[in-house]
Amino acid sequence: MSQLEVIQPESCCTPVIAAPLDEERAANTAKMFKALGDPIRLRLLSMIASAPGDGEVCVCDLTGPFDLSAPTISYHLKILREANLVTSERRGTWVYYRIRRDNLSLLSGLLAVPGVGELAVSEA
Repeated sequence: MSQLEVIQPESCCTPVIAAPLDEERAANTAKMFKALGDPIRLRLLSMIASAPGDGEVCVCDLTGPFDLSAPTISYHLKILREANLVTSERRGTWVYYRIRRDNLSLLSGLLAVPGVGELAVSEA
């Protein structure tokens, strides 16, 4: 068994088990969850979030793992960008993507369950 490090979410928000969300916050947060509700976008976000080095990924490196056209991948990245889960920067021909750690932390904090212990996974 290998232990995963438990990262405590920043004190950015009150977990849903502690207090109900107001209408505006629920609408903004739902947009992020809706963007993550698609398996392709979830994989794209995971690829960007786990990028080695400086934490950014060229769009050219995101198209290979999928059996989808470049415009379709760009559409999914646009949805992630509009949901404020990633940022992008154009450099010449290519666009580079970075994760929005602040909003991932917000989602993590929102779903935090106080008192949950360490996580363990078995090695494959």
